[in-house]
Amino acid sequence: MAATRINHVSIVADSLEESARFYADLFGLERLPTAKFPDPVLWLRLGEQQLHLFESDEDPPTPRQHVSFDVDDFDAVYARAKEMGILDSRAFGSPLRSHPAGWVQMYLRDPAGNLVEIDWPDKTTLAEETQAAILPLESTVEQTGEAARATVFTA
Repeated sequence: MAATRINHVSIVADSLEESARFYADLFGLERLPTAKFPDPVLWLRLGEQQLHLFESDEDPPTPRQHVSFDVDDFDAVYARAKEMGILDSRAFGSPLRSHPAGWVQMYLRDPAGNLVEIDWPDKTTLAEETQAAILPLESTVEQTGEAARATVFTA
């Protein structure tokens, strides 16, 4: 017996509508018909996966727990996140980091304060302005052996 895929991730939202607009506007997620539960929830779709938003006074976002997305235009998301003032340096010291294997991570915060990671496979394909803002991960943590070859991209 084995899991076959991640079906959905659930994250807290201060306002379902505000968070739904954020994820639709920045990442193109689409609203789905949502089952009713005792607490307010809203379901969004990205391809075959879902992001579930729920309102809760008991579950504040943690500083480093995060959801991650691949995007079709990293430079555009970076520019928009910068314009919105939502880039995050608190969790990992820099909103943009690169790995020796070439991939890049961006960190931002959604309206409820959830950490959102954006991944890109190849730093060399990014705009000069974006590249100039990237902190190499190996400048803060040594990357050798398998760590230097590791990637978040499996396909």
